[in-house]
Amino acid sequence: MAQPPAASDSGASDTPAPAEAVKKASKAGRNLPAAIGVALLLGAAIIVSLLTVRYLMIGIIAIAIAVGTFEFAGVLRRVADIRVAMIPVLVGGQAMIWLAWPFGREGALTAFVLTVLACLLWRLPGGAKGYLRDISASTFAAAYLPLFAAFAAMLVPPEDGVGRVLTFLIGVVASDTGGYIAGVLGGKHPMAPTISPKKTWEGFAGSLIGGVVAGALTLSLMLDGHVWQGVIFGVAIVLTATLGDLVESLIKRDLGVKDMGTLLPGHGGIMDRLDSLLPSAVVSWLLLSAFVPV
Repeated sequence: MAQPPAASDSGASDTPAPAEAVKKASKAGRNLPAAIGVALLLGAAIIVSLLTVRYLMIGIIAIAIAVGTFEFAGVLRRVADIRVAMIPVLVGGQAMIWLAWPFGREGALTAFVLTVLACLLWRLPGGAKGYLRDISASTFAAAYLPLFAAFAAMLVPPEDGVGRVLTFLIGVVASDTGGYIAGVLGGKHPMAPTISPKKTWEGFAGSLIGGVVAGALTLSLMLDGHVWQGVIFGVAIVLTATLGDLVESLIKRDLGVKDMGTLLPGHGGIMDRLDSLLPSAVVSWLLLSAFVPV
């Protein structure tokens, strides 16, 4: 699930930065060499899993979602004193992903409903204070992370699962990369200044170009689809990836944090890399199921 380094706000400092730090810093305010290195390692792990035993990809998804859930719940508790029902969300989240393998949508949705019920019961001993707040956060965490990710897991089982997963991932990466390059080189007109000041319309145009080209090539070459289907797929992925990025930015602004974690140098946390992938996984499964039926 490797992606290019995300743009973020950078603050001023009264202390001059060391020369080495200045060289490493990108216009996006990140340690670019570290970000690229982490992205390459993540990408290599995904490629190896897909080209050897592709079902290992489901394990990678499951691990990423478990770590992301810890990060998200930790930030909510630390910053806003919101307590996610960790055990039900973690266990239920794994059930959503792994049951999506043999049972598809029915397995994932059944596990989600049971997870919500378990959260309602789990929180009862804590009393009335903050009950609705905590249950709402737990339900959101269960839907936003493992339920969305289950659609990525459902791309793996078909015989052409490797092509489906790569079409999805390449589309998101091309969208993010095109947007990053266009935004850094020529971004002047903010797209959503109150949510993500460094996201520009020029960057969005770069995302569209990258996503459409990637969609047309991957869907036609890897899945024997039509070029026009790939164009529609590319546009849809750009829209969902951008939406996911904006939603994540809005959540972080609401919580008053820059990153959801520190696990990935140059990127932040796992959650900071899943933002555009999660909603795009749902749309990828829906469109690929329609364009290239199993």
